Amino acid sequence: MNSRTEENQPGGDRPSETGFDSAAFLRTVPDLPGVYRMYNSRDQIIYVGKAKNLSNRLHSYFQKDVSSEKTRALVRNIHHIEFSITCSESDALILEQNLIKENKPKYNILLRDDKSYPYILITDDQFPGIYSHRGPKKIKGTYFGPYPNSSAVKDSLRILQKIFPIRQCADAVYRNRSRPCLMYQIKKCLGPCIKGLVSPEEYQRNVELTRMFLSGKYNELIQDLTAKMQEASVSCEFEKAICYRDQIFALRKVQEQQTVDDQNSADADLLAIQYRSGMACVNAMYHRHGQMIGTRNFFLKCSYDQELREILQAFIEQYYSDHMAFSMPAEIVLDSEYRFDQQFEDVISEVCRRKIRFVYPSRGTRFRLLALANENARTAISSKIKSEDLQRERIEGIEAVFNLPSGSVGRMECYDISHTFGERTVGSCVVFNRSGPLNSAYRIFNVEGITPGDDFAAMDQVLRRRFLHADSAENFPDILFIDGGDGQLTQGEKVIEDVQEKFPEYRPLIIGISKGEGRKHGLETLHIGHTREEIRLPMDSQAFLMIQHIRDESHRFAITNHRKQRSSHKIVSRLEQIEGIGKQKRQALLNHFGGINEITSASREEIAKVPGIGEKLADVIYTSLHRLDV
Repeated sequence: MNSRTEENQPGGDRPSETGFDSAAFLRTVPDLPGVYRMYNSRDQIIYVGKAKNLSNRLHSYFQKDVSSEKTRALVRNIHHIEFSITCSESDALILEQNLIKENKPKYNILLRDDKSYPYILITDDQFPGIYSHRGPKKIKGTYFGPYPNSSAVKDSLRILQKIFPIRQCADAVYRNRSRPCLMYQIKKCLGPCIKGLVSPEEYQRNVELTRMFLSGKYNELIQDLTAKMQEASVSCEFEKAICYRDQIFALRKVQEQQTVDDQNSADADLLAIQYRSGMACVNAMYHRHGQMIGTRNFFLKCSYDQELREILQAFIEQYYSDHMAFSMPAEIVLDSEYRFDQQFEDVISEVCRRKIRFVYPSRGTRFRLLALANENARTAISSKIKSEDLQRERIEGIEAVFNLPSGSVGRMECYDISHTFGERTVGSCVVFNRSGPLNSAYRIFNVEGITPGDDFAAMDQVLRRRFLHADSAENFPDILFIDGGDGQLTQGEKVIEDVQEKFPEYRPLIIGISKGEGRKHGLETLHIGHTREEIRLPMDSQAFLMIQHIRDESHRFAITNHRKQRSSHKIVSRLEQIEGIGKQKRQALLNHFGGINEITSASREEIAKVPGIGEKLADVIYTSLHRLDV
């Protein structure tokens, strides 16, 4: 399998750069379900995949018209391939996920979740205790969960302590007490440590009620407590009746505090996915017994050219093939744009050993909850990207790629030009340091006096205003990124040459960022200033992801401010149409009311109170704005 494949081999198969003979290998692959492992020249697993038909799936990698850059890069690094036949597609899925977790291949979508899940444990004793538990289930007892995080466990235990006061103290403390503790005094424990304070039967009744609560059987629990309260009342055991009544009130309060959907709806996991700067985040919201009981964020490593649907499918496969994952739901709720076929649904059901239905709501409570999950994912991924550890790792990656001394990059600036068909041109400057975006240093430049649409002249003006008007080079960037190709980069080189006449010691690294083939995100080329060396970084490298983040932030800042400028221009132009309203009066109106909508909503009397605006002019303004139907 080490001979190089000819370009004109039959079937359109193409060779890898390592000389892997794909044509010879593919003749040995059967039409059966299984798992395949791709290795590089160092005998490392770089990709693990599964297939219902191994032959068809593996043939697809070696066609000439493969569109995915990730697949092309993978094939270039294949030295040899091994495969294992399985009995079914579901068996293939389980084996695939075990191999991914064990080997963490470079080209697989990897779920970054190495934490064990917390449980609530009720021990098997005469007087059971209730605890938070994480790790192997070595203690005899009943485990409830797992829960999405330790906070959810602590909240549940705190509520239980108020409603069903069974002990939460450690066994060593429980066995060595000679008198009741403070928890007994404040009625948050029945005091089983002291003989005679509570009977085993009464204590076990509270334990059973706790089990019902943790199983989500709230309505059954309330009905049971109501019946016991009535029995105690008829028997004139009023203290017991009052105790049951208080438990019922506490349970109803817990129900009111939950986010309620439909008490009869099926248990479900709601999954939303967001992607940014080489990282995907899935927000999972757990819905059990008609109530939202928790949420959790999962981060996945992936490349730029992978579709969100592909990433989400990989997450579902990895997450639900893990039998230690959150208790399996009856439904998985997803946005309608990520529809999966029935075959995939059947495979997941078989792996989970219960029927699981995929649901795609278009309205109602679950549709609104999916919107909330999407917002959670957006917020989580934004926070993750801004973390100092990740920023430091990415900047160190840039220093390594461009052979810069360690710690030499303290400030980076990126410039972008934005306009509407040549009108209202603005230039943006975003600034990053070793901790991430330095928002206070962001700047926007209104470009004037150039030929409409001349991006080169616009870039020249922006850079000259930024650098040549400075009194010192103290806050100049170590790396200057310019969004654009050779033309924009040339403007940057000329400006920096002029700057060096004023500050001879200033020697920044200038990098132009041009869009890739088909202007596809993730295929950008870097152009080094003065040398004009072209660099294409791997899409999963930390240096590339850092540069992408800076460039994307520059785009966002330029477009956002450009829209504000258009909006401001629109407001002023509306007021300019009113006779007798000059620049000062327009400014007075905007300062007084805050915006055009507020001015339009104001009455004639309110407009007349603005300094410089009398009753007569107020009547003209009011009539004109409403006639314009603003």
